[in-house]
Amino acid sequence: MHFASIRVITEDVARIVEFYEKATGVVAKRHTDDFAEIITPGATLALASTRTVRGLGARAPRPAANQSVIVEFRVADVDLAYERLKESDVEIVNEPTTQPWGNRSLLIRDPDGNMVNFFAPVTPDALERYEDR
Repeated sequence: MHFASIRVITEDVARIVEFYEKATGVVAKRHTDDFAEIITPGATLALASTRTVRGLGARAPRPAANQSVIVEFRVADVDLAYERLKESDVEIVNEPTTQPWGNRSLLIRDPDGNMVNFFAPVTPDALERYEDR
């Protein structure tokens, strides 16, 4: 099995694509006005309009309603990411903090309120855990 992507459903694809491009430094691949992808070596973040799930009717995901998933990006330097992002209009949830499990982490929210974590392993145990990934 190959993990392909996480898809975020939104009412405003252009706005959320612009946010993730600025936040990650990765230019999105825009397939249509309703669908784009932020493609990284480890995973893909798909960003799609509510129109792409309309056929699911009442079972369709609701945009801006996530309360349980955190989108995570491993970065080389969390503090550098923080310096870049704090100049933007982003909600900082938690400034760079070294977590008990050994990752340095910065938590923000995207325009739809989804939590986004930029992290880097910094302790020997954490570095070893991510060595092969």
